[in-house]
Amino acid sequence: MERRACLEAIHADLADVAVVTIMGAVAAELQAIGHRPNFFYLQHAMGLASSLGLGIALAQPTRPVVVFDGDGSLLMNLGGLTTLARYRPRNLVHVVFDNESLLSVGGFPTATSTGSDLAAIAAAAGVPRAVTVRSIAEFVDAFRAARASGDLTTIVAKVEAVGPKAFVTDLALLENRYQFARYLQGRAPL
Repeated sequence: MERRACLEAIHADLADVAVVTIMGAVAAELQAIGHRPNFFYLQHAMGLASSLGLGIALAQPTRPVVVFDGDGSLLMNLGGLTTLARYRPRNLVHVVFDNESLLSVGGFPTATSTGSDLAAIAAAAGVPRAVTVRSIAEFVDAFRAARASGDLTTIVAKVEAVGPKAFVTDLALLENRYQFARYLQGRAPL
């Protein structure tokens, strides 16, 4: 399955959710599908999307938070899984798109290409709900079940190593930051 198809399948479910994406293909594809003020494209901070999502989830425990991560990004900060598990924000869904490569920075293979199982690593770190999915239907079902569960969940979506030609968004970083801050503060977009 392709990451973009996964994002398209749940885009409507993201209307009232604080969304944090990692840099590169995920950010570019989500913006191309349809930007919203509640989407924050974390640029120049590979490995830290789950950390930012955790901070938002803890600061605003009644707000649903979704983090879109990548396998390379998660592998850069595996300690983030233990921190997620330690604090166990019940309003956070952590989606990891595993294409077995660092697609956004040249396509080099990651450890998942030789068998590392990110869902098993998340479960071993203490994440209470961790699952691997391989089809759009499984992804949508797992995502909606995670949102309904009221518990911290990591979903590892095995996707093809394909993406957009350019891995950047056309939204200025500061503009995105201010839009997202206004959203978190409950203020109307300008």
